[in-house]
Amino acid sequence: MTINCNGNLVDLSTPKVMGILNVTPDSFYDGGQYKNEGEILAQVEKMLNDGATFIDVGAYSSRPGAQDISTEQECQRIVPIVKLLKQTFPNILLSIDTFRSKVANECLNEGAALINDISAGTLDTEMMTTVAEHQVPYIMMHTKGNPRNMTQLTDYQDLLGEIMYYFSEKIHLARQAGINDVIIDPGFGFAKTLEQNYEIMHKMELFQHFNLPILTGISRKSMIYKLLNTTPAEALNGSTALNMYALSKKSNLLRVHDVKEAMECITIFNSINANRN
Repeated sequence: MTINCNGNLVDLSTPKVMGILNVTPDSFYDGGQYKNEGEILAQVEKMLNDGATFIDVGAYSSRPGAQDISTEQECQRIVPIVKLLKQTFPNILLSIDTFRSKVANECLNEGAALINDISAGTLDTEMMTTVAEHQVPYIMMHTKGNPRNMTQLTDYQDLLGEIMYYFSEKIHLARQAGINDVIIDPGFGFAKTLEQNYEIMHKMELFQHFNLPILTGISRKSMIYKLLNTTPAEALNGSTALNMYALSKKSNLLRVHDVKEAMECITIFNSINANRN
C-alpha cells in the first residue's frame, strides 16, 4: 500500500502520522497559535522530530460555522508558508488542506506533495483534474454541504451505506481524471452527529472494501470532548484512546495535533501485532 509523494515512495501498510499545522486565526483548537515564522518553524520541526511523515497545512478553517474567506485570501495565507517550509526542510512531505483547485495548484507548484480535500471535489470540480496534472496523492473526505451548513445535514437513511456509495462514486471520478494514489477519510465530525461518528468508528473496517489507505482525523474533535464533557484543550487522552482504536480498525494514517502521542500509539500497536502469535 505505497503512495508516490514527489518521487518519495511511502508505505502505508505500516501506519503513519500526519501532523496538523493550522495557519488560520479561527481553527477550533490551535487557531492563531502560530503567528510568525519562528513559531511555525519550531512547531513543524517538533512534529517532524516526533515522527510525523507528513505535515498537513491548512489556511481555511473548516470547523462548523467558520468564516468564509476568498480563494485569494487563502492563497495569501498558505503559499508563503509552503515556500518557507520547503526552504527550511527541503525533504518535507507537505499535504495541503484545501478544497480549492487554485490553492492546490499554487501550493503544488511550490513543492507540496499531497492534497487533502474535505469535499472530494464536490466544492470545486477542477480539483481532481489539478491533482491528476501534478500526479500527487489525493485524500478525499466524506462530508455533505460545506462548513457553514454541514451541521444541519446529518440525516441518513443508511449511514454507512451512503458513505460507501459516496466513496465508490468519488474513487471512480478520481480514476477517470487520472489520479493514481487515493486515500479515503470517513470525515469524522463533518455532517455527522456524535452518535454517527462512533457508529462509523465501530464499523470502519468496512472501508477496507476499497483496498485503499484510510485516514483517521479525530484529534481533539467534539466527538471526544463533548462525550467526555471537557474541552479541545483537555481532549488529548481521549484522542489517544480513539487513535489506538482506529489502528485496530485498520487505519493507515492518523491526522493529529499531537504527533508524539500518536507515534507512541503506533509503536505499541505494532509491538502488539508483532507478538500476536
